[in-house]
Amino acid sequence: MKKKLLSALVCSTVAVSMITGCGLSAPAETTTTESAQETTTEEKTDTTAAAETTEATEVATDSEYTVNEAAAADPAVVLTMAEVNPIENTICGAMDTKFKEAVEAMSGGSITIDLQGGGVLGVEADILDGMLGGTGTVDICRISAFALNSYGCDKATLLSLPYTFQDRDHFWTFANSDLAQEFLNQSSEIGLGVKGLYYGEEGFRHFFTAEDKPITSPADMAGMKIRVSNDPVMTAMVESLGATPSPVSMAEIYQSLQNGTIDGAEQPTANYASNSFDEVGPNLTMDGHTLGAMMTIITEDSWNKLTENQQQVILEAGKIASNYCREVSEQKENEVLEELKAEGRNIIEVTDKSEWQEACKPIADQYATGDLADIYQQILDMAK
Repeated sequence: MKKKLLSALVCSTVAVSMITGCGLSAPAETTTTESAQETTTEEKTDTTAAAETTEATEVATDSEYTVNEAAAADPAVVLTMAEVNPIENTICGAMDTKFKEAVEAMSGGSITIDLQGGGVLGVEADILDGMLGGTGTVDICRISAFALNSYGCDKATLLSLPYTFQDRDHFWTFANSDLAQEFLNQSSEIGLGVKGLYYGEEGFRHFFTAEDKPITSPADMAGMKIRVSNDPVMTAMVESLGATPSPVSMAEIYQSLQNGTIDGAEQPTANYASNSFDEVGPNLTMDGHTLGAMMTIITEDSWNKLTENQQQVILEAGKIASNYCREVSEQKENEVLEELKAEGRNIIEVTDKSEWQEACKPIADQYATGDLADIYQQILDMAK
């Protein structure tokens, strides 16, 4: 019943859009690539169950797209786009579909986006290795925003530091800034062979815990076993808050909470609900420690095969897809929260995050050093 309702909520969000007419392997010394792969696996696991039992989410065709006549006269090209999540009923899939729709309409059909979802082209780490290695199998891919940090894009690490973004507006102020464009450009500047196109997000991640162990402050986490992904930043965050990180796989979270192997875990709100984690972890502490930021990239080889007019279409379509993601993600999260409250789940609001931020400050001090310290401060200042 819950999953059907979630589908209806997503579809209602898209209906609003219809009405309004939304005109090379990583270095051995780091483990972040493993984290990115697990994050990708989590996303796939989180959404597959919902996709199998709910109706398809459709992105409305917008007849108001302006066709780039010059691009329409250019030679036809097909670009393969990979998505590790199912296309239906996911925020990622909705953003990808909007991008595909906009590109094909605005290019007058000279560009076709062959969107392959559900991880059929591999997990995130494998896709990235292929794109960076020049296999030519994938032209475009939606990835975690900080997935390239272990390949030399050190700026992206700043996006994974806990309590960086105060709210969604803060993230989107960054995402639409010149500074964010510098982050997107770094992969090209260091010669990785891929180019960043645009940002998206799937909501903030929050802690959820067993019925008898609600978290209202960091002090409540002392001695708790909290499951997080195998990532040095996430592990350091849990330890800084007084808990013990537990290496439980995504597929084992429900049972581990049920039998007491772990006391809690963390996920974005929509994933928390779609996986029914609220049944065994009914306390949801809205601390928003990390935003699920996303980035879409294209290989330099694929980019260079496009004409200048076609490149302009890709960039404009990226802006449309990014704005659409912002709308879909926020609306879905708000609607899911209302459902959880109606079902009697214990939604614990965190109105003052200063204590949480102070506990995790050493993590930022460790990673935001040198030139990155100034850049990180610029991101923080965007909240003012």
